[in-house]
Amino acid sequence: MKYDFNTIEKKWQAYWAKNQTFRAENKSDKEKFYVLDMFPYPSGAGLHVGHPLGYIASDIYARYKRHKGFNVMHPQGYDSFGLPAEQYAIQTGQHPAVTTAKNIATYRRQLDQIGFSFDWSREVRTSDPSYYKWTQWIFIQLFNSWYNRETDRAEDINTLIAIFEVDGNKSVQAACDDDVAPFTAAQWKAFPQEKKEAVLLQYRLTYLAESEVNWCPALGTVLANDEIVNGVSERGGHPVVRKKMTQWSMRISAYAQRLLDGLEKVDWPQPLKDAQTNWIGRSQGASVVFRVLPGARNIGAGKHIEVFTTRPDTIFGVSFMTLAPEHDLVAQITTEAQKEEVAAYVEATARRSERDRMADVKTISGAFTGAYAEHPFTKAPIPIWIGDYVLAGYGTGAVMSVPCGDQRDHDFAKHFNIPIPNIFEGVNVSEEAFADKENTIISNSDFLNGLPHKKAVKKAIAALEELEQGKGKINYRLRDAVFSRQRYWGEPFPVYYDAAGMPQMLQEKFLPLPLPEVDKYLPTESGEPPLGNAKEWHWLQYGDNGKVVSKEVFDRAAPEGKIGGPLELNTMPGWAGSSQYFNRYMDPHNDRQIFSPEAIGYWQDVDLYIGGSEHATGHLLYSRFWQKFMFDKGLVPKGEFAKKLINQGMITGTSAFVYKDMASNTIYSKGAKKGKEVIPLHADVSLVNASDELDIEAFKDWQPEHKDATFILEDGQAYQGPGAAVPGAAFVVHREVEKMSKSKYNVVNPDAICEAYGADSLRLYEMFLGPLEQSKPWNTAGITGTHGFLKKLWKLYHSGPDGTFQVTGASGGSAPTADNLKTLHKTIKKVEEDIEGFSFNTTVSTFMICVNELAAQQCNHRDILEPLAILVSPYAPHIAEELWEKLGHEGSISTAAFPTFEPQRLVERSKEYPISFNGKMRFTLQLPLDLDKEAIEAAVLAHEKTQQQLQGRTPKKVIVVPGKIVNIVG
Repeated sequence: MKYDFNTIEKKWQAYWAKNQTFRAENKSDKEKFYVLDMFPYPSGAGLHVGHPLGYIASDIYARYKRHKGFNVMHPQGYDSFGLPAEQYAIQTGQHPAVTTAKNIATYRRQLDQIGFSFDWSREVRTSDPSYYKWTQWIFIQLFNSWYNRETDRAEDINTLIAIFEVDGNKSVQAACDDDVAPFTAAQWKAFPQEKKEAVLLQYRLTYLAESEVNWCPALGTVLANDEIVNGVSERGGHPVVRKKMTQWSMRISAYAQRLLDGLEKVDWPQPLKDAQTNWIGRSQGASVVFRVLPGARNIGAGKHIEVFTTRPDTIFGVSFMTLAPEHDLVAQITTEAQKEEVAAYVEATARRSERDRMADVKTISGAFTGAYAEHPFTKAPIPIWIGDYVLAGYGTGAVMSVPCGDQRDHDFAKHFNIPIPNIFEGVNVSEEAFADKENTIISNSDFLNGLPHKKAVKKAIAALEELEQGKGKINYRLRDAVFSRQRYWGEPFPVYYDAAGMPQMLQEKFLPLPLPEVDKYLPTESGEPPLGNAKEWHWLQYGDNGKVVSKEVFDRAAPEGKIGGPLELNTMPGWAGSSQYFNRYMDPHNDRQIFSPEAIGYWQDVDLYIGGSEHATGHLLYSRFWQKFMFDKGLVPKGEFAKKLINQGMITGTSAFVYKDMASNTIYSKGAKKGKEVIPLHADVSLVNASDELDIEAFKDWQPEHKDATFILEDGQAYQGPGAAVPGAAFVVHREVEKMSKSKYNVVNPDAICEAYGADSLRLYEMFLGPLEQSKPWNTAGITGTHGFLKKLWKLYHSGPDGTFQVTGASGGSAPTADNLKTLHKTIKKVEEDIEGFSFNTTVSTFMICVNELAAQQCNHRDILEPLAILVSPYAPHIAEELWEKLGHEGSISTAAFPTFEPQRLVERSKEYPISFNGKMRFTLQLPLDLDKEAIEAAVLAHEKTQQQLQGRTPKKVIVVPGKIVNIVG
């Protein structure tokens, strides 16, 4: 019988869907196991073969755990808000919801086609109002909370108000804005309500504040740092500038230390932990205050510059101050003479992203403000400069520059001829490579002379505190997260503004606040975000039956709208919906609670999370922040949401390049480009054959702008059109391994692979490519190996006449051989070890060895082939289901018990002895290991081959070493 994989796979996919085979219950006597994938953004391009790598690995583990008797939850959903759908809507006018639904349908079809054991009854979509109702709800909880540093947890804002009413804010230890003014209880009580709201906003965990953001004019929105590449937007390649805007922010910095400490409690990859540790950036040192000296017309009077330094002992080495160009003080202290230069520099810096500025260690640029600060100890005037190597969003946006102790300060000072005092004994400051200051004795620095580093730091801090110009401090590089986006296709904020312009939260009964309908998805003519185009906006309240029971309308045409004021027009960022989806999966259809105590109590947390390392300081950091907040509020039982995380590697594609001379509109073949001024252009790999030859006519059809280009072939001659090429001449592309991506035109569609070879072949091949964590190149030709293995596996069960199904060994029949059992049990042992160790590639090799051995043994015994089907099932579930059914079982193989390894099956019971005559081995003989010397000698001498060698002679001596050799001396 032929292995008809297409029919088999469709059959079992339909069976799983109809019977909800992989549905997990929230209550079970079985031990729970929660396997999670980073859920995908459903792009219009659909999946390519690189996408399923992590999903296949997690699916193998989920299926394995089911076989081991666990109640496994393996959910899937869609991160369905996002800029790509909105950009497409702007270009075509098609509503993002329409394109998103279409893309999701494609993804679902492809995911089902690959045979994943997802519990689709738990599907979530971040763009579904029933889902983002709870994202909005969490936002409200954050707004109504503050961080109490005494209890080291988030608390209800009412507890803070109670403190204010009794004691003002003098004793409050809170995570809050830096510029909170002190007040007494009496002053608090006397504040008008508007003032109270403004003060509370300085303490809330989500708050409004003016901040420096990455603004992309072309996209009309703020971008996160990870959405910017080389100074332009990742989406579309548009310029990005730094700009101050009033934005919603999340006070993630309050959790900085707990986010660091929590990394010790989870089994996550060390490089990912290191990335988060560096991003959080804990450092211990001192906060130092430098007073700005008043200049002409009293400019700078009363101003001060606060800096954080890990080396307060180097304060006598300060020869200038450097402010970030965006620092608030820049405009206030710059002198008239320097205004033009400073303004030009600030404008130029605004066009560079923070990431570019951090990465650029070679470019030296800056401007002098004309102002001076006073040294706390020497009282000497210190010039104040601005430089883009200092960032407004890190520390205080200002540094005390010590050119003999910091390379960038040193380079800056040399470039602008600023003095470089030497405070380190024996260090030549003219050298670009500095000595280790940690162990260098301070000299030429007043009262710190001769002190080792730690004592010098301690004494410097004490002296600053005595002057009231500094104090010891622990600082974190982690900044609060900007949470606003000027987009349409995102979660609406559950916020409206009262008559005083203060933000107010919607009542929970009005959630979800759905996105309004708009005529266009661009900002309004007056510059408001796209939601400003809404003519009316509904707040809906749902009844128990899911139907709307009340509707209040915000009418943008009315002078003040309704319900007190206008709604917030920004939307939440992409990471909002992905910061709690793993918890919502536990109880996804609960419309009364984010999840029930029973569901969260049973599932607790994620046991295994598989996803990309690119999310280390984005999704994974923000999710940990939300989890800790929800833990503080008693909503979840664990402070970390995922016990174990694995970063899968990348499947790369082999891109194809042609070379174009832009001036002459000539495109060169790989060998013909030598010596030419050309730029590489990607060609779609589907237009290239196995010999790397480009189909020029197809290329022209694919890229009509190259219709009239001249194509130069490998031999240097011009392509003359179809059928006119010189025999032997070809246009050859250059091949290069890159990330598989639609933008690089090197993707391979899994639909075509599944059609040609089957999903089981694809699953096995992706695992076989190499270790899960490593990147590996895709080569479609290689899939024939795993496809061939599956055909051999099929044949093992179909050894009857004309390939009919034939398995022996019914009850009372003959037993499998020792070799059969040895092959099976060494396979069980290796497969279990490999899956537990996530070494999926070596398991595939083990399967191949096993099937080859069983075929050689002509094994078709049920006691061997039945457990083999279970072993294969996590990797190749469709063929395993079909074989399981043929073996006479009803229902799915997915819950069959995993075979038990029996160590005794691998114990060697015989030995293949080399039989030698006068030291020369002539043949081998299999003998039981429990024979003594005399029995071994008797068996060897009685063997016919021994008799042939001796030809009737009596041996002089027989040397027997049990378990090793037999040598007959003759």
